[in-house]
Amino acid sequence: QVQLVESGGGLVQAGGSLRLSCAASGRTFSNYAMGWFRQAPGKEREFVATITWNGVTYYTYQADSVKGRFTITGDNAKNTMYLQMNSLKPEDTAVYYCAVRAGLLYGDYVESASKYNYWGQGTQVTVSS
Repeated sequence: QVQLVESGGGLVQAGGSLRLSCAASGRTFSNYAMGWFRQAPGKEREFVATITWNGVTYYTYQADSVKGRFTITGDNAKNTMYLQMNSLKPEDTAVYYCAVRAGLLYGDYVESASKYNYWGQGTQVTVSS
């Protein structure tokens, strides 16, 4: 089993920044895909960003809506993933979830929530206008 705990959410004004963290514990994987998804009230869960580790190199993927504003990074030594969110907009308001998949994902598969095995409980991000 894997436990994921998100932190770093909160209330911020438009244009501000937040950094989310996702700490993983339990099983470890030699290669994985670890991602952020978000869900706003009344909307479906949507892909935000994913980082993959093939044992040698990190690769990152981001949704078009956050490119240039959000940066996803990972620290294997700390079993933690981060999402640096800059230039936040009111439409970024949502509950942000981290998720992990044992094994790699490529291309459009990284955006599919069903491909991830474990999920955190979520952290609320609210951006005021």
